[in-house]
Amino acid sequence: MSDNYIVSARKYRPQTFDTVVGQEHITTTLKNAIKNQHLAHAFLFCGPRGVGKTTCARILAKTINCTNRTADTEACGTCSTCISFKDNTSFNVFELDAASNNSVDDIRELTSQVRFAPQHGKYKVYIIDEVHMLSASAFNAFLKTLEEPPPYAIFILATTEKHKILPTILSRCQIFDFKRITTHDIVAHLQSIASKESMVAQEAALHVIAQKSEGCMRDSLSMLDRIASFTNGMLTYANTMEHLNLLDAEFYFRLTDAMLGQDVAGTLLHLDAALEKGFEGDVILGGLAEHFRNLLLCKDARMTKLLDIPNEHKPMYFEKANQTPPSFVISALNVINDSELQYKSATNKRLHIEMCLIRLCFLLQSVNATPVSIDTSTTNTASPDEKKNTDSVVKTTPFPPAPAPQTAAVAEAATPEYKPQPAPPPVQKQSDIASSVTPAQAHTATAPKAETPAPPKPKPAAASSKRVSLDLLGDLDEAMSAAVANQANKVTEITEEKGLHLFEQYKLGLQAAGKSVLYSQFNMMKVEVIPPDEVCLICPNELTETYAREQRNAIIEFYTQHCDMHVRITTDIQEDETANEPQERVLSKNEMYEHMAEKNPNLARLKEGAGLQIEY
Repeated sequence: MSDNYIVSARKYRPQTFDTVVGQEHITTTLKNAIKNQHLAHAFLFCGPRGVGKTTCARILAKTINCTNRTADTEACGTCSTCISFKDNTSFNVFELDAASNNSVDDIRELTSQVRFAPQHGKYKVYIIDEVHMLSASAFNAFLKTLEEPPPYAIFILATTEKHKILPTILSRCQIFDFKRITTHDIVAHLQSIASKESMVAQEAALHVIAQKSEGCMRDSLSMLDRIASFTNGMLTYANTMEHLNLLDAEFYFRLTDAMLGQDVAGTLLHLDAALEKGFEGDVILGGLAEHFRNLLLCKDARMTKLLDIPNEHKPMYFEKANQTPPSFVISALNVINDSELQYKSATNKRLHIEMCLIRLCFLLQSVNATPVSIDTSTTNTASPDEKKNTDSVVKTTPFPPAPAPQTAAVAEAATPEYKPQPAPPPVQKQSDIASSVTPAQAHTATAPKAETPAPPKPKPAAASSKRVSLDLLGDLDEAMSAAVANQANKVTEITEEKGLHLFEQYKLGLQAAGKSVLYSQFNMMKVEVIPPDEVCLICPNELTETYAREQRNAIIEFYTQHCDMHVRITTDIQEDETANEPQERVLSKNEMYEHMAEKNPNLARLKEGAGLQIEY
């Protein structure tokens, strides 16, 4: 019946030290103090809400008055004092709420009761909750009694804000700092309660509840009761997220896929769907930051213990982490963090978060220096081998800047969707298009225009963010046609000698540019040429392979320019077996002398005769 219903926070409140969750450092200390009879006269329990401060105070009060304690220093629960404590009829335990009894008169009344010894039992225990709410005069009235109480009186003070308590009070108490309960401990406790209450609860659902409670056991039990009533005892991940009004991991995975595909329209539509459900922008930004943090942690197996996600979601995060470049994840975290800091001061908050997501859509171009896609509403599906670096630096802006000159290799991979139509004067001169074609192509190609057109008139700054004009597409189409016409004259296979020579030239270029870190990493690599068009970089470890993959686009462009053909760059890891062989140890000066004296005994006699000493 509803009249007999008791919430889980009260029904399953710990009654012994062993049943307290996540505070073993506190319960062990208190049990040892009781066992060795080293009880202090005043305790201060401080920590966040709902972590067991008042619970431990009550257990301590019951245990020290128990007349038949167990071998594990726990209250028996069957003696008269334990039964009276359970029925709230004990005269040896007094609880005071300092939030509503914070005056001097309230403290004077308490101290007047301390003079009377307990009629039954050994100790009188005074538990004062929210002690930081006492006024300064009440604290001063309490000082003398707290410092020198009778031997049968024990004070247990509990607070969530230790910094508000007077130092004179702190110096008279034995302080115990309670910590937030870990997600793992909360999930385990919720699972035991769910089984006792005949609930069917998914681990992912309980994990969400534990995360939402932020280490507070009381809050997690309250949420469990509420969701169990909402779902009739069938707790799934989906209905838990719905009831708590949270965005699930699937939303952030879809958002990340749209960003990696530079799908601005899809990203903004996902955002609009979340805003229509009532989610605030700062909640979305916070969840997105947590999502990218999890992706970053999945990059290294050593950091997986820092992941605070359900076990069911870990395979998805590891899969997505392998598809996402580390540079993109770190840069995205910086962009999101800046947006979170500026969110409160933004006038148009929706526009603010939209601009943040648009920056993230084009962030991949900035960190990799890849060409900007022409249509921002479609996903860029080009493979990494088909992408090439441009000479122009792409800035992290809400919309892509004016496109840089395209190389012939990129023109070959591009597929224009429509034929160029007559349009205003071209944005780019034909001479610029010709300069982007490789030397061999420029030698055999026939330029479609004999004369260089006059420079176009200056345009407003806003025109720099427009898409590529139709005339520029026409010029690219002509350059592509010329490249196709000369395909037969291209080199179709790279030799081993050419591949090794170009790799050495690329390393010298890194050294000349002052990139010492890259130069040292590339010095550890070996090159294997696999005809007709593959160059494999053999790396000794994963770190070196990471540098090779980050520089792959630049290496492809370097080889393509010097070989007059498209070269595929691959990487492989082959650990150096000689690195694990034992190395010769450097001898100390004393060991060097002993080695020399063993070969030449006269050296030892010379040292002893002359009284020489070895300098260490």
